[in-house]
Amino acid sequence: MSIRPIDVMAIPLKSTHFFIFLLLLSNIFTPIISFGLTIEQEREEFYEELLLRPLPDRKVLAHFHFQSTAPSSNSNGRHHHLFPKAISQLVQKFQIKEMELSFTQGRWNYELWGGFDPISSSNAKPPGVELWAVFDVPQDQVDASWKNLTHTLSGLFCASINFLESSTMYSAPQWSFRPATGNIRYGMLPREAVCTENLTPWLKLLPCRDKDGLSALMDRPSIYKSFYHSQRLHLTSNKSGPEGMNPGIILEQTLTVVLQPNSQRTSMTYSGEKNVQPSWSLSSIFGRKVSGRCVLAKSSNVYLQLERGLVAELKKNKNNGVGNIASEGFWSGTGFELSVRPDKVFEEENSSHRRGSSVLFEFSVDKYSDSQPFDLGLKWKFPVTWSSEPAPLHASRFLMGSGNERGAIAILLKSADLNDASLGTCSSSNGYKFRVDVFQVVPWYVKVYYHTLQLFVNGQPKAVGDVIEKIHVSPSKDKISPGVMEMVLQFPCDVKSAALTLEFDKGFLHIDEYPPDANQGFDIPSAAISFPNFYTSLLFPGNCSVDKSPMLSKFQEKNPVLSYTEVLLVPLTTPDFSMPYNVITITCTVFALYFGSLLNVLRRRVDEEERLLKSKAGKTAPLSGLLSKLSAKLRGRPQETPQSPSNSSSLISSKLLLKVFLVAVLAVAWQYYFG
Repeated sequence: MSIRPIDVMAIPLKSTHFFIFLLLLSNIFTPIISFGLTIEQEREEFYEELLLRPLPDRKVLAHFHFQSTAPSSNSNGRHHHLFPKAISQLVQKFQIKEMELSFTQGRWNYELWGGFDPISSSNAKPPGVELWAVFDVPQDQVDASWKNLTHTLSGLFCASINFLESSTMYSAPQWSFRPATGNIRYGMLPREAVCTENLTPWLKLLPCRDKDGLSALMDRPSIYKSFYHSQRLHLTSNKSGPEGMNPGIILEQTLTVVLQPNSQRTSMTYSGEKNVQPSWSLSSIFGRKVSGRCVLAKSSNVYLQLERGLVAELKKNKNNGVGNIASEGFWSGTGFELSVRPDKVFEEENSSHRRGSSVLFEFSVDKYSDSQPFDLGLKWKFPVTWSSEPAPLHASRFLMGSGNERGAIAILLKSADLNDASLGTCSSSNGYKFRVDVFQVVPWYVKVYYHTLQLFVNGQPKAVGDVIEKIHVSPSKDKISPGVMEMVLQFPCDVKSAALTLEFDKGFLHIDEYPPDANQGFDIPSAAISFPNFYTSLLFPGNCSVDKSPMLSKFQEKNPVLSYTEVLLVPLTTPDFSMPYNVITITCTVFALYFGSLLNVLRRRVDEEERLLKSKAGKTAPLSGLLSKLSAKLRGRPQETPQSPSNSSSLISSKLLLKVFLVAVLAVAWQYYFG
């Protein structure tokens, strides 16, 4: 059988058009299908996780961690399925390499809640608003990009971040704040109030918002009545990520809350015992349960962490049974019991800490639903006392001096229990020293004299050159830029305490520059104290689930220990704001008297008054005549003749002229002396 070739010219015209249409469709949809196959490998992902940790002072730490990833814009254009479009536009418009924004209410207690773990170093933020960003633009365009970014974030999160656009409110750290190099800008608003208007836009960036998944636990009254809460947004573009990271954008949203559970006692009662930890559950501290994961989340897990000190105390119990998981729960015979059986148990690798290892319990939320919600509860069996691991040096800051003219800023560093920390790199015998980095920003109206810097180590004064290895100072300029101080301090390893002081003068502000509550004082932002020789990392054995968890992967990164000091409140000389009110009041009173009298004189009609007087005199003439005669006879005097209306009118006109003259004299005198 022979196959005859097709003659295209012999095909009808309609069939030819249909054939050409099929060829065009194949050319269009073939690259789209191949594009879809390539983007399948780089699709957007969303993770949600929650970490719970009992604290030594009868409180509970809840740390929410949400991560959204998006491939590079060249892969899927400007369309996103899970990643918030507003954040993607923010990165593309302002060329952001890395950015972090935090809203914090309260202050992290480094002594009781710990200062040597990833949460206290990366998620414990200073009060108010903190914003820093690294831009991938030329140096002369950084300030303009920063100002536009502050206005955009102010509208996006319903906050006063636009106040950071002023050059007096932000600075450019060189090397002490973050190791990232580039065009960085840093600003802080210590007095910014944090409320639900800031949390709602933050939740709208999540795919499920607060309607489903772990974010449904964020009950507003429970969060805002807590002792400390900080919502944080960290953005990383593909150019600033670590090596080996896929190109794209990574958005991390964290909410750290310290809650006080209800004083629910265990079945055992201890009269007069103050160390009994209260039992708690998710429904008791948040008022809600988890009815399943967010359907758009790739994974949804809840973790319960026991600190190193708590694990060490539990191991001291005679009936410990560590590592045994019973049918009723886990750790049968220890000091607590969980209401839900954990899916996995991880123990930290004890590589550098001598206090022991922390334990992590993982609970997967995928298997729970509305009919069977997830409600993790912890019940204590006997009193347990432990302490969280503090930072190598506890940093505090305070003011010295009195009066409204001069003062001094003091930073005090007190030694913690360094024997339990990783001091392998610090030993006086082999010549190593204890390094501390200090970063401090001071407003322009606090005029710091940096040449007055004094250092004290273990109560003894030291020369500046013996302790300071590196320093960078940018003095403040009136109404132009704040003062910035960056220092690298080298202390001996056996340091017990250290202090540094700086003297300053208090400036004077224009009356328009004072806030409405000027008598409350002015805030100096928190100082950042970092310890580059000490790292916060939780190392767990190699496990597939640990590697897939963004939060645990973040915890395993080696980040230096970082802590923030208190916000200082400086009272400045304030004018008497009642004086303008007094001046306005007396001025308005004088003007009212002047113009009132003047208008009264100008609007009065003399002819009408004369006619009224004549008419009244004509009506009352007989009666007045009889009364005058009677009074004259009684007094024995002759009768007085009444005055004519012309005489009375002349008298009235003279009085009016006198009034006008006096008012004019007063006006001229006021204008001469006070005008």
